[in-house]
Amino acid sequence: MQSIDHHSPKIGYSIREACQASSLGRTTLYNHIAAGRLRATRIGGRTIIPADALYALVAGEA
Repeated sequence: MQSIDHHSPKIGYSIREACQASSLGRTTLYNHIAAGRLRATRIGGRTIIPADALYALVAGEA
């Protein structure tokens, strides 16, 4: 039987989680998405921001 690692790093963030993780506001994140500086994808009715895209934005690489 395999054990499940419950502490694996997140690979995607909801808008709310991205706001908390980055200390940026919801409107700011949506503005970055609209300007093409932050990659986001829609899955069902949710907007998911890949972790690497969020890290790049915060690091100034976007």
